[in-house]
Amino acid sequence: MDQGGAPPVFSASGEIDGGHFHVVVTGEVDMATADTMLQAALREPAERITLDLRAVTFFDSAAIHALVRLAQQFTGTLSVLPSRQVRRVLEISGLGDQGWLEPA
Repeated sequence: MDQGGAPPVFSASGEIDGGHFHVVVTGEVDMATADTMLQAALREPAERITLDLRAVTFFDSAAIHALVRLAQQFTGTLSVLPSRQVRRVLEISGLGDQGWLEPA
């Protein structure tokens, strides 16, 4: 859908299935929205978290910081599904080989 040049709308929503919390993030994750992404991921107590970033169009250093905090809190139980843009940013920042980052 063409948004007529409007910036992508950010959203972060989650769904719990047993002990697995699946969070879908869309749009731009930047200094204005990174904490909202983090809080959405922490909203439900869960044994495992999947952070679906496949619809993220922009990911800055604030977003990286939020993601690293989440990875530290959920060591071994976080799975991140990146968009092409997110993967590129994580590779450039030296985080492209993290165990929580799923392959394309």
